[in-house]
Amino acid sequence: MAVRAEHDRAVLAELLGRDPVLHAYQLGDLDDFFWPYTSWFRRGEAVALLYHGAVPATLLAFAAPARAAELAALLGDLAPVLPARLYAHLSPGLEAALAGAFTVEAAGDHRKMALTDPGRLAAVPPAGVVLGGEDLPALRRLYGCAYPGNWFDERMVGTGQYVGVREDGELVAVAGVHVWSPRYRVAAVGNVTTHPRVRGRGLGAAVVAALCRRLRESVDHVTLNVKADNAAAVRLYERLGFARVAEYGEFRLAAR
Repeated sequence: MAVRAEHDRAVLAELLGRDPVLHAYQLGDLDDFFWPYTSWFRRGEAVALLYHGAVPATLLAFAAPARAAELAALLGDLAPVLPARLYAHLSPGLEAALAGAFTVEAAGDHRKMALTDPGRLAAVPPAGVVLGGEDLPALRRLYGCAYPGNWFDERMVGTGQYVGVREDGELVAVAGVHVWSPRYRVAAVGNVTTHPRVRGRGLGAAVVAALCRRLRESVDHVTLNVKADNAAAVRLYERLGFARVAEYGEFRLAAR
């Protein structure tokens, strides 16, 4: 079956919605907020997303093991029309489908986690206030100090789904979202960090707890991505009720 560009959001929502936790980022990108920055491709029931809102563009392709072969075939067909340089988030083994056309540099193993036991949030006192556009300078300073190189789309602060803690007028802890879609009932927590001088006091857990309580008012699935070797972060999220639901790898690709 030939690869085809897919422009029908209803078709994509139906396919991706069969596993909303695995595909939370892609479902969120169906919203008007992200849709203009996306290109979608389909082969049968397999779906791949090329997101143009970052530099380089990012390819997202996820599948349960039973559907991986169909998605690998889609990626093989898609390789000739992809940009010469891109970043990729891929289910395990799918990078092999692109290795003939690209050099593939691994950028780390990651876990997808979902809030499966929200009752645990009650054990962590929440903290923080909702941030807005006026807080962008403080956010830039905090990320520059505590989380350099993070992927931060400043437009997301306007969703009202960023929560931060200040001490002596300075922003010292924050939790936000990479996607938030009440329409498709999914959110992905991201850009979580704490200033180095206040780490170890539980502020990271407190702002994530506050954000998750807020998100659960508008979505059914709260998810996140985390580096597999970031043991401290994994333990924090597990304490808050998150559980691993899938593994994936991140890669830098350059055309041969």
